[in-house]
Amino acid sequence: MRFIKFFVLALFIATAGFGQSSVEYTANAELANISQSIKLYPNPTTEYLNVKFDHVKADNVTLVVRNVIGNEMKIEVEVIDEHEIQVKVKDLAAGYYLLAIRDDETKFRGTYKFLKR
Repeated sequence: MRFIKFFVLALFIATAGFGQSSVEYTANAELANISQSIKLYPNPTTEYLNVKFDHVKADNVTLVVRNVIGNEMKIEVEVIDEHEIQVKVKDLAAGYYLLAIRDDETKFRGTYKFLKR
């Protein structure tokens, strides 16, 4: 009996609009597609890291490189074409880094790990 009451309550909450709306679900699915379509190469890298976007324009993107303890690193960035950016990493010490990507137009935010040799 207790299980039936819980099930009815859960069903009511889901149908009363307290669950995730289809608009939110669609937006989350689009952001997931953007996240999966971003490519970093070569990884590991020595001089330059290329960042390729399929669904985002390179001019709209903000990049921040941080070391593994969170310090922001100064980098030079060059837009190669509409969907690709080249990051100069040859002045960084060898090790793992995090590349934070933000696009205000699509509201995408993602962080990717790369290795500088």
